[in-house]
Amino acid sequence: MAKPDDRSDNVEKLQNMVQNTIENLEEAHETLQNSSLSKEQKQDILAKNKKREESIRGFRKEIKDEYRDLH
Repeated sequence: MAKPDDRSDNVEKLQNMVQNTIENLEEAHETLQNSSLSKEQKQDILAKNKKREESIRGFRKEIKDEYRDLH
């Protein structure tokens, strides 16, 4: 028998994902400011940060959707 879909903790999980991604974003910003990186390394970090920012927006949208579905 299939286990029922328990989505009750999805909002919490998504909030943790947002927090972790923000922490990674902040660490990357610090790395950019405090290190002598090559131009290529800086570009790689900037590209990753752009993806992180997009992920955060997506997570927040999912949080709103999940919250709305629960209430």
